[in-house]
Amino acid sequence: MTVEETLPFADWLRLREPADAAARAEELLDAVRPRLTGTTPTVIHDLGSGTGSMSRWLATRLPGPQHWVLHDRDADLLARAAEGMTGVVAADGAPVTVGTRCGDLTRLSAADLAEASLVTASALLDMLTAEEIERMVAACVGRPTLFAVSVTGRVRLTPGDPLDAAVEAAFNDHQRRTVDGRRLLGPDAVAATAAAFARRGVSVRQRPSPWRLGPAQADLAAEWFRGWVGAACAQRADLAGPAEAYARRRLADAAAGRLTVLVEHSDLLAGG
Repeated sequence: MTVEETLPFADWLRLREPADAAARAEELLDAVRPRLTGTTPTVIHDLGSGTGSMSRWLATRLPGPQHWVLHDRDADLLARAAEGMTGVVAADGAPVTVGTRCGDLTRLSAADLAEASLVTASALLDMLTAEEIERMVAACVGRPTLFAVSVTGRVRLTPGDPLDAAVEAAFNDHQRRTVDGRRLLGPDAVAATAAAFARRGVSVRQRPSPWRLGPAQADLAAEWFRGWVGAACAQRADLAGPAEAYARRRLADAAAGRLTVLVEHSDLLAGG
């Protein structure tokens, strides 16, 4: 999710990891597992691996020996992700090994993924442009591809507030902003990705993977909320004044355990 976090990015990724794990649509793995059995290691490429939450979650749910190739443009995050895989084993106790590749994900080619048995990513698609989605899909065709926890732009806070809808709309516009000449897809990325695979004759399955944040996730709800409102105000300066009192109310509710948040995401399996 593209938000303006107040935490350092690695800390934000750690904070959201349990919610991502709880949200992912495990039923999609039923279509993947039969294709990943054998005596030689399954090679899995994780795109935009961050601190490694997707690889830690998925490796323990798949059978057989695995070799994970973690891709990110941030060398420090890659080092953290590789370290976090220490001691991880497959669902049947088989060994899991890890390698890293630091570079620009938007320039990946089919040759970069040639040995992959499976390609994965989590919370990545909304940060890409239409052209980058097309290149990534073209590189992934020919192997199962699982894109998890991609934002759809829909949020529900309970209890409701009159300002919720305006903040949601401004946040979604912020996700679709142009950055350094790149027009981001934001909440339109899932549909664009599914369409790109379909144009290449690849079947696609989608399942909802919402965050459900209640009192037990109050810290995450508050941090997410700050970023959500901050991005909305960056997009629409006229919201800044009304948002001050709104944020105070909402954060007080979160701290008191009175606020629940549903952040909708979608999981997509192509070619499985």
